[in-house]
Amino acid sequence: MSSPVHRAPGPPAVVGSANGSDPDAPARDWELDELMITTLAACFDNDDQACNGMASFIPVSAFMLARLTHAPDLVWLAGAVGLDPRPERVPASTLEAPLWRDSVMYLEQYGDFWNYALNGRWIQKFCVGAAQLDRYGNANNSVIGGDYHAPKVRLPGTVGMGDMGSIGKLLYYWNPHHSPRSLVEKVDFVSCAGYLGGGDERQRLGLEGGPQLVVTNLCVLDFEPTSKHLRLKSVHPGVTVEQVQAATGFELPLPDGEVPVTAVPTAGQVRLIRTVIDPDGMCKRELGITKR
Repeated sequence: MSSPVHRAPGPPAVVGSANGSDPDAPARDWELDELMITTLAACFDNDDQACNGMASFIPVSAFMLARLTHAPDLVWLAGAVGLDPRPERVPASTLEAPLWRDSVMYLEQYGDFWNYALNGRWIQKFCVGAAQLDRYGNANNSVIGGDYHAPKVRLPGTVGMGDMGSIGKLLYYWNPHHSPRSLVEKVDFVSCAGYLGGGDERQRLGLEGGPQLVVTNLCVLDFEPTSKHLRLKSVHPGVTVEQVQAATGFELPLPDGEVPVTAVPTAGQVRLIRTVIDPDGMCKRELGITKR
């Protein structure tokens, strides 16, 4: 599948800049992975401490973009190993040494990392992917099917997700394949606690933090403050509310008034992604598209 290229109408871009001369202007030539990266990057600020896991090209690109633009002091723990790494570009794996090269400090992943993670002061934000995510933000990366011991599909497992959903972390999900199979009414197995049955159930059980946002290839979702039900926050350019609803396994509440359109990347952000952060197009692998 080739990568969809989005071009806004208007005069041709200035020669020498694929998106015009103003780096802060909306890009007139952007791609879907770039939209997901910039949307996720906006969730991280200078005062944040964030961590990525395996197979997380889009979150890694988002951290790198944030640090190169609006959040240079974002503290990033790469792969739960390298603190403030300086990778040349997004490597072929987000859980191997090339990602955390030239870090200022290295943690022993199975020991020191958890001393920091379990301390409520450190590493507050995590990017998480899930095979299934339900209407209350509960995630499943364990099994597909009703019988845990004889599932239709056995998935990789929680890989720390269960901990992150229970120790007060703020979770940001990304989903490059929005469909009724990945966004379901109820997960087959709770690998990571979201808002459980909705409402104040998570709070009543003494669990802080929880899921904050879901960025998919179709839209951005957040959680209704009272019911804690996933709701539509914005649709990506060219996507309709009806398309999002048809690709979702439950009814999505809508925001009041007209549904916003997700902000497109700026020309400067697109340039950084293509020439500095991900020139090899690793993020496009997550979307199943080929490099342009």
